[in-house]
Order: sequence, then structure tokens, then C-alpha cells
Amino acid sequence: MKVVHTVREMQQIALQNKQTNQTIGYVPTMGFLHDGHQRLLQSAKKENDIVVLSIFVNPLQFGPNEDFDRYPRDEEHDREIAEQEGVDIVFMPSVREMYPSSLSVQLNVNNRTNVLCGRSREGHFDGVVTVLTKLFHIVMPDKAYFGLKDAQQVAVVEGLVKDLNFPVKIMPIPTVREQDGLAKSSRNVYLSKEEREQAKYLYHALQHGQQLVKKGEKTKDIIINEVIQFINSKTRGKIDYVELLTFPNLEQVDQINERVILATAVQFERARLIDNIIFEKNGEITITSS
Repeated sequence: MKVVHTVREMQQIALQNKQTNQTIGYVPTMGFLHDGHQRLLQSAKKENDIVVLSIFVNPLQFGPNEDFDRYPRDEEHDREIAEQEGVDIVFMPSVREMYPSSLSVQLNVNNRTNVLCGRSREGHFDGVVTVLTKLFHIVMPDKAYFGLKDAQQVAVVEGLVKDLNFPVKIMPIPTVREQDGLAKSSRNVYLSKEEREQAKYLYHALQHGQQLVKKGEKTKDIIINEVIQFINSKTRGKIDYVELLTFPNLEQVDQINERVILATAVQFERARLIDNIIFEKNGEITITSS
């Protein structure tokens, strides 16, 4: 396994791989790797000749009151996981390496952002697509792997790739969960013991909403109210949102007649957790977004 810290070296390696017709599978992360990241790496390993993992905590996607400075980092642990999963190249640039000067160009996302987490995180997805544009040019992947836990990000990135004609295929991977259903997340370490016990009910609440659809309920407001009541009865977390939207376009809908995402975000004392379920109009679970 090779660890690369500069853009120049990473691009040279990527070009060499392209010249020998080796396919590149790419997993972009902000580090502090967990089982969800490992699932992405395992999928990339199965489907490509070379696996590139990037670890970069991107300041552009953090708002002024968000947790950039305290975002969990553990470089030694991340290297061990990468080695364990057979990663070929770990790209670990510094902020100065990625942003050596003020940006003269930055991307703005027009659609799929004024809902879910994007509503309360102004500029977040602009930072996401800006750094991914840089990373796609640096790593030159054939396939890029993203977890559906952050389904809004998957939808936005698919829009980026489609609209700007990137020669990369986005590979959405199902959410990896703890045994009790809690979605794996780097932020779970901030939960107290009591909050950790309550957090499992976010997924259970979404499942409750999905089961209502399977039983024939089609009205958005009824489903959302049921999910809200479920979360409030089982947790002390403060609900940021419960939304039901078309997927992947993330458009409002009153009656379910196509593929949708049912999603929630709940703020606990020191951690804001997100989760979602994507399913068809009959309530059957959709594994991927495409």
C-alpha cells in the first residue's frame, strides 16, 4: 500500500494506471473509517484493478458553526483499515495541498439541495461538489463509491457527474448498520450511553413509515406524522426534519406514486444523526439509487 500526500504524485500514478488500462475504484472519505467505509472499499476491491482511498477533511463543506476542528481524526487507525481492506493507494493531502490559494472558481449546486440537510447547511453541498471535482480530476477514477446513508449527497454527486459529463460511474452502496439498526457514522462516538440506546429508534421509525406504505398508505403528511410521533415517543432527541421526497430528484410529493426517500435528522446533545430509507411506490425497499 502506498500513501500519497501530493496532488502531483497522485495524478502521475493515476495516469500510469490509465496507460496500462487498469480500472480505478475510488472511495472518497474524511477519515475516521468505520464498517460503512469498509463496505465501500470491499465493493471497490471486487470491481476494479486498483483501489484508491482518499482521506481529506474538507473545510469547504463545514459551516461557520459546524464541527470542522473537532471532526474525529485517527490517521493510524485509518491506515490499518486501508491495509486490511487491500487498498492500493491512500491519498492524504493537507488542506494547503488541496487549497494552496483562494479559489477563483467554486461550484454551486442549484437543485436537490434545498431539502433535507441542505436546507440548514447553506453552502455545504457547494463545498462537496467543489472538492469532488478536484478529487475526480486528481484520482481519475472509473467508479466512485458512496454510502446511501447520506443519500442526499449521492443524489447531488450523481447530478454533478451527469451535468458536467465526468467519465466516472457513481456506485451507491447500502447503509451499513449496527445490529440494532443504527446507521454507522463517525459521529456516533459523541452519543452518551442513553442517547446510543435511543438512537436505534430512528431507523425503526423510518421502517414504520415504510411499512405504512406497504400496507397501502400513500399520503405524505400521514406517513411523516407517524414517523415524528414514533421518534418523539422513543427518544429525547430534537427532530430537525422528517421528509418524504422523490428520489433521486428530491422533489416534493403529496401522494406516493414513484420511488421516494423517507429521511430524518435528529439532534442529540453532541451529535446530529441522519438516516433514510429509499423505497418504491409499493413500499418495497430500493437497494441502490439507479
